[in-house]
Amino acid sequence: MAEEASNKARGYKSTLSNPNTSDEAKQHAKEVLDNELNGGDVPLSDEGDKDPKNVARGLKAATHNPNVSEEGKKAAQEKLDSM
Repeated sequence: MAEEASNKARGYKSTLSNPNTSDEAKQHAKEVLDNELNGGDVPLSDEGDKDPKNVARGLKAATHNPNVSEEGKKAAQEKLDSM
Protein backbone atom coordinates (compact mmCIF):
# COMPACT_ATOMS: atom_id res chain seq x y z
CA MET A 1 0.00 0.00 0.00
CA ALA A 2 2.74 2.47 0.94
CA GLU A 3 4.70 1.49 -2.16
CA GLU A 4 1.67 2.27 -4.32
CA ALA A 5 1.27 5.69 -2.69
CA SER A 6 4.97 6.33 -3.13
CA ASN A 7 4.77 5.49 -6.82
CA LYS A 8 1.74 7.75 -7.26
CA ALA A 9 3.52 10.62 -5.49
CA ARG A 10 6.58 10.12 -7.67
CA GLY A 11 4.44 10.29 -10.82
CA TYR A 12 2.64 13.44 -9.74
CA LYS A 13 5.92 15.09 -8.74
CA SER A 14 7.38 14.32 -12.15
CA THR A 15 4.30 15.86 -13.75
CA LEU A 16 4.96 19.10 -11.86
CA SER A 17 8.56 19.31 -13.08
CA ASN A 18 7.93 18.25 -16.68
CA PRO A 19 8.04 21.28 -19.02
CA ASN A 20 5.92 19.42 -21.61
CA THR A 21 2.97 19.02 -19.24
CA SER A 22 -0.03 21.33 -19.53
CA ASP A 23 -0.90 23.82 -16.80
CA GLU A 24 -4.15 21.92 -16.13
CA ALA A 25 -2.24 18.67 -15.57
CA LYS A 26 0.20 20.41 -13.26
CA GLN A 27 -2.66 21.94 -11.28
CA HIS A 28 -4.36 18.55 -10.97
CA ALA A 29 -1.10 16.91 -9.86
CA LYS A 30 -0.57 19.58 -7.22
CA GLU A 31 -4.13 19.15 -5.91
CA VAL A 32 -3.76 15.37 -5.67
CA LEU A 33 -0.39 15.66 -3.93
CA ASP A 34 -1.73 18.21 -1.44
CA ASN A 35 -5.10 16.57 -0.74
CA GLU A 36 -4.51 12.84 -1.05
CA LEU A 37 -0.79 12.20 -0.74
CA ASN A 38 0.24 14.47 2.13
CA GLY A 39 2.08 16.83 -0.19
CA GLY A 40 4.05 13.91 -1.62
CA ASP A 41 5.55 13.03 1.76
CA VAL A 42 4.68 9.33 1.89
CA PRO A 43 6.63 6.45 3.44
CA LEU A 44 8.67 4.38 1.00
CA SER A 45 7.61 0.97 2.25
CA ASP A 46 5.83 -0.93 4.99
CA GLU A 47 8.68 -3.42 5.34
CA GLY A 48 10.79 -1.39 7.75
CA ASP A 49 14.55 -1.80 7.72
CA LYS A 50 16.57 -2.75 4.68
CA ASP A 51 18.50 -6.01 4.41
CA PRO A 52 21.90 -5.30 6.00
CA LYS A 53 23.67 -7.58 3.52
CA ASN A 54 22.28 -5.60 0.59
CA VAL A 55 23.24 -2.33 2.25
CA ALA A 56 26.78 -3.63 2.80
CA ARG A 57 27.01 -4.74 -0.84
CA GLY A 58 25.91 -1.31 -2.02
CA LEU A 59 28.40 0.47 0.21
CA LYS A 60 31.22 -1.81 -0.91
CA ALA A 61 30.29 -1.18 -4.54
CA ALA A 62 30.37 2.57 -3.92
CA THR A 63 33.91 2.35 -2.57
CA HIS A 64 35.07 0.76 -5.85
CA ASN A 65 32.97 2.81 -8.27
CA PRO A 66 35.11 5.27 -10.29
CA ASN A 67 32.09 7.58 -10.67
CA VAL A 68 31.85 8.15 -6.90
CA SER A 69 33.84 11.06 -5.44
CA GLU A 70 36.63 10.41 -2.97
CA GLU A 71 34.47 12.02 -0.28
CA GLY A 72 31.60 9.66 -1.15
CA LYS A 73 33.92 6.66 -1.12
CA LYS A 74 35.24 7.68 2.29
CA ALA A 75 31.68 8.11 3.68
CA ALA A 76 30.64 4.72 2.27
CA GLN A 77 33.70 3.06 3.78
CA GLU A 78 33.00 4.63 7.17
CA LYS A 79 29.40 3.37 7.11
CA LEU A 80 30.61 -0.04 6.03
CA ASP A 81 33.15 -0.14 8.86
CA SER A 82 30.51 0.81 11.43
CA MET A 83 28.17 -2.04 10.42
